[in-house]
Amino acid sequence: MGPNEDYDSDERLPNLFTEKHLDYLNEKLAKLSPKKILEWAIVSLPGLYQTTAFGLTGLIILDIISKISYEYAEENEATPQHLVPLIFVDTLYHFDETLDLANRAASRYNAPLHIYKPVNCETTQDFEQIYGKNLWETDDSSYDYLVKVEPSRRAYKELGVSAIITGRRRSQKGERENIKILEMETGTGLLKLNPLALWDFPRVKAYIRANEVPYNPLLDKGYRSVGDWHSTKPINNDTTSERDGRWQGQNKTECGLHKDYFKMRAAFVAAQKRKVTVISSNTP
Repeated sequence: MGPNEDYDSDERLPNLFTEKHLDYLNEKLAKLSPKKILEWAIVSLPGLYQTTAFGLTGLIILDIISKISYEYAEENEATPQHLVPLIFVDTLYHFDETLDLANRAASRYNAPLHIYKPVNCETTQDFEQIYGKNLWETDDSSYDYLVKVEPSRRAYKELGVSAIITGRRRSQKGERENIKILEMETGTGLLKLNPLALWDFPRVKAYIRANEVPYNPLLDKGYRSVGDWHSTKPINNDTTSERDGRWQGQNKTECGLHKDYFKMRAAFVAAQKRKVTVISSNTP
């Protein structure tokens, strides 16, 4: 399926919870530790996967799920098996350090890792041959859709995903400042669990150190948050913002993964049609 083709109506998942039920669950979940939240999710949410780009919070979640998985195996006298598979979207513009960390972390925690790339592309050269170089500069929304949103939705469809675990936290500010622990995505019905939503950065750093969790070495080189190499810069000041260095100079805090999917898809399709119209009008 190409990136500009319509998906079937079954993309809209059945609502597992009413709004009232979600409010009730969030009230209860807010009183639990992340480990307890994840234990609840593993037995309560069908089609559960962890989506991660292997940032600090995602790595903590991976570590906690690993511990839960070993406890479950011991209690049931079974072979340890990581209970929540991983989805990693390779945009083809990640730092080498990020790609190396993805493989190291999946191996260390024996976690099934599903890697998705832009459709019909295996390399950066493949992508740029189709869409041109520096698409993030000429059409940022289409770039986000092609390298992040579409691969994610394809993963959800192919893997039968009904709920995802994310590493978003309120202390990251921006559009994340008021997130709840459990959310239902508008339109698609996808459930999003944010088990560390209430943690601040000092608590994140303390867990990483205390549990010797592997992390991206770029974080020791001035990077606050690591995304694609072209939109991530090291910070040389004392800012307290956790995501400084991402999309500098732009009025942007998210890559599209947590925005309205159907609106993003419609905007992408419209942009593609406009390009076709322009090309046609300029053709003798």
